[in-house]
Amino acid sequence: MKTTETPTPRPAESGSGVRVMKVDAASGKPQPEKETDGKVLNAFSHGILIVWAIMVVLPLLWAVMTSFKDDSSIFGSPWSLPDKLHFDNWSRAWTEANMSDYFLNTVLVVGGSLIGTLVLGSMAAYVLARFDFPGNRFIYFLFIGGMSFPIMLALVPLFYVVNNMGLLNTIHGLILVYIAYSLPFTVFFLTAFFRTLPTSVAEAAFVDGASHSRTFFQIMLPMAKPGLISVGIFNFLGQWNQYMLPTVLNTDPDKRVLTQGLVQLAVSQGYKGDWSGLFAGLVMAMLPVLAAYIVFQRQVVQGLTAGAMK
Repeated sequence: MKTTETPTPRPAESGSGVRVMKVDAASGKPQPEKETDGKVLNAFSHGILIVWAIMVVLPLLWAVMTSFKDDSSIFGSPWSLPDKLHFDNWSRAWTEANMSDYFLNTVLVVGGSLIGTLVLGSMAAYVLARFDFPGNRFIYFLFIGGMSFPIMLALVPLFYVVNNMGLLNTIHGLILVYIAYSLPFTVFFLTAFFRTLPTSVAEAAFVDGASHSRTFFQIMLPMAKPGLISVGIFNFLGQWNQYMLPTVLNTDPDKRVLTQGLVQLAVSQGYKGDWSGLFAGLVMAMLPVLAAYIVFQRQVVQGLTAGAMK
């Protein structure tokens, strides 16, 4: 049996300009030197991400830090740490500024609309993704068109429609409007997600005698959990921070949501000079959104990448 010996690479002579290639001892094949272009690109991209993270995180940390200061410290030393934690700022914003009522109204509106959006959106998306029927594509593109329709153009007719239905200045009326506002994106997102799920599981359920509703709620919907969590987080962020719709459709002071309450707090506390209470209310409104994303960030990433992983 003949054996092939690995040739020993000759060192390049000084000034010859010959590029030295490393030889792999196992395969005997020359290995090119690592290029530095990838390192430069990675360093540049990481630098941009670090700068972006600083721009996002620093204002949040500054707002939290300022919420524990008194008014004199806010103006005297705005960038320093508080001398002590003034928890009375939070209690004053929670009770005197009615942030507790605004918070409760927001939880009711967002909670009800989020449940309704996910239930109705998932059912519509499942039908559009799994069943072929006349008008399927037309209905799907109708939802897509709803995503591109600016809400500013619908405010005046929406006000009259809600008023004629007797739902103006009501919690359930605002919930219905939020559901209609969030359905186009939810159907678009979940339709693409349901198409990535295997059809063999649903076919096996039909063979075993399961109905369409049982197959959907007990088999397909649990399989779509990553997608539901992802679109739920996006809808939660949009509905929690919604200001235009409640301002037009909810003028009752007792039924204001958190965004309306923050604007009212900024106006009233600005005249009183209670800036510490204003920052405490701002952090109160920010914490639920931040906590929701921190808790479900892994599920959000899984839902966004599930279509590419299939």
